Amino acid sequence: MNPFKKKNLAKPIILIKILDEDKLLIVDSQTTIMYLNKDTLDVLGGFKANMIHERYKNSVVAFSQDGEYFASISSDAKEARLFHTKTKKAIGKVNRHQGEVSCVGIDPNNTYMFSCGEDGKTFAIDIKNGKLAFTLPMHLDAVNDISFSDDGQTLATASYDKNISLFHLISMTPSHKLRAHAAPVTKSLFLTNNRLFTVDKDSKGIIWDVKYGRTVARIEGIHDNVLQVTKSSDNLFLFLGTTLGYILVYELQTYKLLSKNYIKLSAAITALAFDERRNTLIIATQKNELFFYDIYEYEEKLKELMLKKNYDIIYKYIEKNPLLQYTKVSTQVGVIWDMTLKKAQQALESNEKHTAIELFKSFKNIPDKNTIMQKLIHEYEEFEKFSTFIAQGKIPLAYALANMHPIYKESQLFQNLEMNWKKSFVLAQKYSIDPKGMDKAKELLAPYRGISEKTKIIQELFAQGDVYRMFKISLGQKDFRGTFELIKLHPFLKEFPEYTTLMNYADILYINIRKFLDENETHAAIKLLRVLADFSDFEEVAKDLIEEIEAKQKFFAALKDEDRELAYNILATSEDLQNTQEGLALQKQYTNDLSLANAYAVEGNALGVRDVLSAYMNISSKFISLATMFGWSYMVQLEQAVQQKRDQQIIENGIKNYILCFGVQDQIESFYATFKKQYPQSKLTLDMQTKGSMKMWRPSMIVPSILE
Repeated sequence: MNPFKKKNLAKPIILIKILDEDKLLIVDSQTTIMYLNKDTLDVLGGFKANMIHERYKNSVVAFSQDGEYFASISSDAKEARLFHTKTKKAIGKVNRHQGEVSCVGIDPNNTYMFSCGEDGKTFAIDIKNGKLAFTLPMHLDAVNDISFSDDGQTLATASYDKNISLFHLISMTPSHKLRAHAAPVTKSLFLTNNRLFTVDKDSKGIIWDVKYGRTVARIEGIHDNVLQVTKSSDNLFLFLGTTLGYILVYELQTYKLLSKNYIKLSAAITALAFDERRNTLIIATQKNELFFYDIYEYEEKLKELMLKKNYDIIYKYIEKNPLLQYTKVSTQVGVIWDMTLKKAQQALESNEKHTAIELFKSFKNIPDKNTIMQKLIHEYEEFEKFSTFIAQGKIPLAYALANMHPIYKESQLFQNLEMNWKKSFVLAQKYSIDPKGMDKAKELLAPYRGISEKTKIIQELFAQGDVYRMFKISLGQKDFRGTFELIKLHPFLKEFPEYTTLMNYADILYINIRKFLDENETHAAIKLLRVLADFSDFEEVAKDLIEEIEAKQKFFAALKDEDRELAYNILATSEDLQNTQEGLALQKQYTNDLSLANAYAVEGNALGVRDVLSAYMNISSKFISLATMFGWSYMVQLEQAVQQKRDQQIIENGIKNYILCFGVQDQIESFYATFKKQYPQSKLTLDMQTKGSMKMWRPSMIVPSILE
């Protein structure tokens, strides 16, 4: 791979951000901010913030999506600072970490700036007012990275404690704690809203399902320490930049490694970005270089080669750049290959081997294709024998040969064979329901005896004529649930044409249901859904749709009746309702109130939190979110008590009360470790305490101070 553009700079670039179609933002290790013209790479403007970053493996600088705000770690790493880019003035800072600040981030909705520290804490500043808004649940060790889902609703913090914590910014509640890494987690990146990539210090990568908190795949082939990660805008490719200057690329449908040395540069990768409009991967290195790569390099050359039918050369270019296999040209070549393969099969079925070889001529110099061609020609060497068996009526021998050479099953001869079988079976079915017609049924199916896959079906047919009659009666009475119970017990019933008719009817029902739902005809939709629910293949779908419709009706009725409690509780169970205008408005109102409450929580003012959120104290779906908020408030009270060197017994009492309310969590475990350092003589142990849980917490448990 060769860069189509390159720029040398004075210092290493540690952040690259695409601002718009024409402008690129870059930040160097001394927090010099520059705006570049994408085409000419001329500097359009910028300014110096004069904060030196000697270590920039972590995200030491972050910019908001609109480019109006940026965050940076101070030169001594003791503070995280938030700036307005137009005024160049600091509008907020975090200096509460016990130790150095490790990384910063700004969410995609430009709402909060986050400061993560070596103490495992993450503080959030409200960008609008520059004030501390809330803290995230603590890690037991340094936070190495923070990342956000594209919609800004979920964030992930990756830690030296080998865990990843997920947090919902909409509901202000912790989600899953992801545990599978055997080493400290160093980088994270949301691939989609429900997929997260993480990599650890031992170069082991994992793809996570964020919704369910479980691993999806383990990424193979990472051979070096990963410093930077990015993805293509269409979520098709994942790019990893390493210490030794390698760019690895993975395909994100199967998570397959496409190349472990897609690009090789002479210095460590300090920043990565992807320009969607130009399909450009932008790479910065420790040698102060900025490179621009077209990920589909040689695509225009492929178009020329396809017109000349130089397919072997096309595949050589794809070997150089494996991402070309995902281009339109490559797809077209694949279609041509498939058509050629089909025509060659037809020629071989007609015993025209020379024609097949001539068809393959354009692909013969491609090793993979040549192997397929040779194998295909070899497979068809017995096709004439297969054809003879059919002509002579030696059906079992023909089926045996087709099982030895499965490709024969794609031939028209085999399709005709199967069609004759189905016709014979349908006719035999009709005879079998009449006791006098059993001999005729056996005569029709006699040619198929000795064929293992047919014998079992034939035996079931002869043995269970009564079952077929029950099947017909059940269908006639429209007892669909009973019909599917019979089919479950006797799979041979699927061979009957009535089964095909039944499934077509189910498809028609579902199409009509979707039509009624689109037209907001919920009564008609529910009526058909109750019928569809009797079809085993559609039972869960029908049940979910009925619940969705009923929830929607109850939700809007609750809004009309101004029943906030019911409306919020229903909203918590339906993702579809959460995306409605009314649902978004309710969520925004709660988020705004949480933001106000956060200001009290970070001060340890539990009564202030209670007053702001008083309207939500009877809404059960908010209890965990409320518990989280009050838990933060009480944790601040405990931390303040240690800082103030309060009496040991008072703090021990606070720890006991906290565990009684919220259980033993990472936050209290981390605090307990700090407490033991300050009060080594304490004999208090966490395991011996009476434990509550977030799920068991209720508003009646609110107290002004956890210490009392």
